[in-house]
Amino acid sequence: MSACDACLRRSHLIAFLAARVAAVLAEPRPRPSAILGLPELEFIEAVAGGRKDAAERFIEDFDADVARNMAERAGIGELCAHDPLYPERLGDLYDPPAVLYHTGSAARLAQITELPAVTIVGARRASSAGVAMAHELGRGATTAGITVVSGLALGIDGAAHRGAIDAAGAPLAVLAGGADIPYPRNHVRLYEQVRERGAVVSELPPGVRPFRWSFPARNRIMAALGRVTLVVEARDRSGSLITADFATQLNRGLAVVPGPATSPFADGCLKLLRDGAASVIRGVADLVDDVYDGEARPEGWDPSGRAYVLEQLSDFDRTVLDAVEEGQHAGAIAREHAVGAGRVRAALARLEMAGLIVPDGRGAYQPSPAR
Repeated sequence: MSACDACLRRSHLIAFLAARVAAVLAEPRPRPSAILGLPELEFIEAVAGGRKDAAERFIEDFDADVARNMAERAGIGELCAHDPLYPERLGDLYDPPAVLYHTGSAARLAQITELPAVTIVGARRASSAGVAMAHELGRGATTAGITVVSGLALGIDGAAHRGAIDAAGAPLAVLAGGADIPYPRNHVRLYEQVRERGAVVSELPPGVRPFRWSFPARNRIMAALGRVTLVVEARDRSGSLITADFATQLNRGLAVVPGPATSPFADGCLKLLRDGAASVIRGVADLVDDVYDGEARPEGWDPSGRAYVLEQLSDFDRTVLDAVEEGQHAGAIAREHAVGAGRVRAALARLEMAGLIVPDGRGAYQPSPAR
């Protein structure tokens, strides 16, 4: 089932006037409330300006079949609220997408969105510790049967998606432009992986570039899709806090990974904690508790994700892990196995990133404490 004619027309009208929406939102004057939720003629009146006549002709001349063919050529499917497979959680929005454009089949999208979900957001210019934490949380959530939703952005978003992919999961990416256009360009490979393993969605038709206003607009979709929105790192004026605001308005859970009080990466997270708006996430187990909120976990779930991670280790990395657990340091490992110290150090770095070992404070490593 494709999106109905009326919903397709509305989504294409928004795309047709996207530049005017940007102009209106940039003007220092009272703004229409919930622009994307206005009826078509009111939407035109609010944003079209000098393009009002053109917009009205656009509505009259719109050909839904042409729009459907365009989406099909781009390999993109369409769902509107009249379709039983349209994600139910989006119905909580005041202004749900008229059409949700998606990669893959509608059935697969339904499977992904029916699972409990966490929306993971944070700084684009994140710290290495924040990126590692986002990756661990994305991987751990996936092993617990939770869909990881994010925006495919640089930094925290991308790390969370990579964690989900590393756990053989089906992550969900929400884009500010057409679902057929990888964005940002640096994440073309990640986009392809998410598209192959999970799904990419957008409220804008295929081929439409993102606008400044469409990033906060997509944030409302991300917040609606998740049971919990988790902010890993955010500065005081971060776009991630917009997603947090939407989560609160939608009565979704809100959580943060706290950071050092002196770190600018932690400003936004600590503000949410100070205001009593969010719960604290220390690791995967906390996140799973928040998302399931009293429901039964998947049978056999390992809170640390250790079993899955161990399965993915190369033979050499497993050998190095065994040696660390026996109390050996890098030099001894290199000598015993007749390999270069650089190879051992690289293995140790991978094991630390995987959360299996931690520095012992004396220049060596020790096994991570059980979570």
